[in-house]
Amino acid sequence: MRGSRRPMAVVLSWVRRQPPKVKAFLAVVAGMAALVFIRFIVHDHDNLFVAAEAAHALGIGVLIYKLTKEKTCAGLSLKSQDLTALFLAVRLYCSFVMEYDIHTILDTATLAATLFVIYMIRFKLRSTYMLDKDNFALYYVVLPCAGLALLVHPSTSHNIINRISWAFCVYLEAVSVLPQLRLMQNTKIVEPFTAHYVFALGVARFLSCAHWVLQVLDTRGRLLTALGYGLWPSMVLLSEIVQTFILADFCYYYVKSVFGGQLVLRLPSGVV
Repeated sequence: MRGSRRPMAVVLSWVRRQPPKVKAFLAVVAGMAALVFIRFIVHDHDNLFVAAEAAHALGIGVLIYKLTKEKTCAGLSLKSQDLTALFLAVRLYCSFVMEYDIHTILDTATLAATLFVIYMIRFKLRSTYMLDKDNFALYYVVLPCAGLALLVHPSTSHNIINRISWAFCVYLEAVSVLPQLRLMQNTKIVEPFTAHYVFALGVARFLSCAHWVLQVLDTRGRLLTALGYGLWPSMVLLSEIVQTFILADFCYYYVKSVFGGQLVLRLPSGVV
């Protein structure tokens, strides 16, 4: 078992020693290689979106297990859960009034699970909540997302309020994990269940991003035209990419920790 881990450990150790620009380049190359691989093995790229939802659901399942079995919410950001509930609620509203489909059902289930997590943290397990570490100011993300949604939103025939709401939930989803990353940076040590949850979010974000990128490639850009005109189509794609790269650094340290046989993830300074 140790022999099978050694090559990966050597590679990860080499990557860790590289300057930030080289790491960023390697991340882009790895992402492009993964997209090419997925394109050839997944014939129906709509399945990637379902897989992303499944990864998110799996992550929330890990959280619920942690909260109900271990009776602690230490290491979890209530603010990230609040942001998640907010963008899911707005997206659910938009789904009902604009495009009711299977994703409406998936979002309903995810929102219900997220509200349960919020209830557990806020009331049942409040004594274990790290209030002093969960210090990310929500107006740093909510207000910019709202302002951006007012300026750049879909150009469809729907009501203007619905179009702005749709844009707001897209932008907010892209940055909703920032409070969780801030909390983990403050503590420096991430226990396994929280690490599994955030890694599942990273996988979900990547699969969702892959879905959009491959759909654009398959339609030769026609998908962007179908979303409307102006800056909105580009902002949708950019939001998906931003979500992925926000979590890329954490996922690197998570994989490094797993292959190193560590049960507890230790983050160096600057990983946010």
